[in-house]
Amino acid sequence: MKIGLIDVDGHNWPNLCLMKLSAYHKAHGDDVEWWMPEGRYDRVYKSRVFTDTYSKDTITVDNAGEVIKGGTGYGPGPNLPDEVEHTRPDYALYPQFSGTAYGFMTRGCPRNCGFCIVSKKEGRRSTHIADLSEFWDGQKEVKLLDANLLACPDHERLILQLAESGAWVDFTQGLDVRLITPDNVSLLNRVKTKMLHFAWDDPNTDLTGCFRRFSELTSIRDFRRRRVYVLTNYGSTHEQDLYRVETLRDMGYDPFVMIYERPSAPPITCQLARWVNNKRIFRVVPNFADYIPNPNKKSARP
Repeated sequence: MKIGLIDVDGHNWPNLCLMKLSAYHKAHGDDVEWWMPEGRYDRVYKSRVFTDTYSKDTITVDNAGEVIKGGTGYGPGPNLPDEVEHTRPDYALYPQFSGTAYGFMTRGCPRNCGFCIVSKKEGRRSTHIADLSEFWDGQKEVKLLDANLLACPDHERLILQLAESGAWVDFTQGLDVRLITPDNVSLLNRVKTKMLHFAWDDPNTDLTGCFRRFSELTSIRDFRRRRVYVLTNYGSTHEQDLYRVETLRDMGYDPFVMIYERPSAPPITCQLARWVNNKRIFRVVPNFADYIPNPNKKSARP
């Protein structure tokens, strides 16, 4: 078979689904390449992670016997077959990202946040699905894509695998600070990380105790390696957004403002993001009121 692959989102981030499909088909003797409008294909896979807000599917395929579309960007759909899901990714597909392994050790999340599709798509339990060896074979860096690793009952064994690999590990989706314990922080202290990510999404949930607890247990003292995503424009007021930002900074964390559906965000939320996320400005101008003397004054969106 001749197989064509289409990364609808572009090539700025490896598409793990396409890498697994490529490896699977190559192992079965099929000819695999990036799709081109000329020529003829037996099957074409179109994979899309992001929704219309961030990624448009404008690609028409009329030179294939079969076209299969999948990914979160297309909405709920079937998962990859097990024999494909547990295939080591074809890292040669994205040579610009060589030296980095990508994969999941767990799937699912118990939080069921309204802005996140994971619980609906993968279930409200964090379940072990793979060991590190399934997608890592000695790369210097590991990009872990798990939604909520710490919610998995087997997470300590999995963190130990990451620590023993000696690779630099990026918990790309962050860690759930509500699930911090002395035991798992002790293991996290052994993992090579450039930065740990957390989130404070719900302004009505007080997480200050959780963040203080992590500060007491972690060996990471540099605030620049302790980043916390602050979700805005999702049912929160500006005062609630500013409170979370300032509280995190006061506790020794590096806040980063995330705007939900940015086109609909009020100007002051966009200004807050500019202030916080430009770290030079954030350090030089410590008070938001000084960055915007009149917070109620409208300003152009970025």
